[in-house]
Amino acid sequence: MKVLAIETSCDETSVAIVNGREVLSNIIDTQIEKHKIFGGVVPEIASRMHIEKINYCIKEALQTANIKLNDIDIIAVTYGPGLVGALLVGLSAAKAIAFMADKPLVGVHHIEGHIAANYLEHPTLEPPFLCLVVSGGHTHLVNVLSYTEFDIVGKTKDDAVGEAYDKVARTIGLKYPGGPKVDELAKLGDPNSIQFPKAMINTGYDFSFSGIKSAVLNYVNSATMKQQTINNADVAASFQKTVVDILTHKTIKYATEHNIKNIAIAGGVAANSTLRMQMKELAEENGLTLYYPSLKYCTDNAAMIGVQGYYQYKESITSNMRLNAIANIAVGTKPSTGFN
Repeated sequence: MKVLAIETSCDETSVAIVNGREVLSNIIDTQIEKHKIFGGVVPEIASRMHIEKINYCIKEALQTANIKLNDIDIIAVTYGPGLVGALLVGLSAAKAIAFMADKPLVGVHHIEGHIAANYLEHPTLEPPFLCLVVSGGHTHLVNVLSYTEFDIVGKTKDDAVGEAYDKVARTIGLKYPGGPKVDELAKLGDPNSIQFPKAMINTGYDFSFSGIKSAVLNYVNSATMKQQTINNADVAASFQKTVVDILTHKTIKYATEHNIKNIAIAGGVAANSTLRMQMKELAEENGLTLYYPSLKYCTDNAAMIGVQGYYQYKESITSNMRLNAIANIAVGTKPSTGFN
């Protein structure tokens, strides 16, 4: 079953063609250079760039997959969460294609798409399993009950982990995007040099990262006022160790306490080298099997939306032309709810 998938939730314009779990093409046009001078994503600019790029990406995806639009079985598209203006560009394009080609339309939750990215390269992975979703806007611990059923067992109470990374990056003078730059700088520092607070590490399965963000800012400001030398690599390494310790501890703890043998990580922060290494080590120590996507499928891409759309269509979870973009919507919400 061939799926044309569209993802425009933030600053990547992406169109993919997938055949079930097989990727035939995955075109990604990133806007990082456009937003870098502003230190973050500017929603209005992101929307305008999506409008400029979407038709070219659709054409390139079809050409790379060497198929025609008539060969497509369904149209899958991200409808939320994300930047509303950006989402509307992809959603409008998907609706137009679905209407013109008389193809079923499937609205896909962006975070469910990130979870599904693990299916693209791991043919043996199937639910149930536990997934840690970590990105610029989300930090969720999700019990994946089936391909379309999800139970959120933990989530951030304030900042998402990716947001904390970006704010810490700015604090120590690193430019956008901050996450990858903090990860690289941390390799040069001592992760045990500074003790930052591990908020809520032994309290349930929810997360909190506003405290460590403030702790880093206070450390840097205090050292600056005292005219002390600041080793930015040590700050980055200590911050990263603290965050990764929290994420891995809660994930492994939940899996072992609930006898879950398969765990996964997903989202942009799943590309973090320390997180991948530490989660792998702890998984092996506890007899768990860890799955994670290649780096190209950790960040926003349409292939992950396509594979999730494929499974939703198999279970008759589709949408109609009244499907709208939603900036903030809970994982597990069916895309047709409220629009039929």
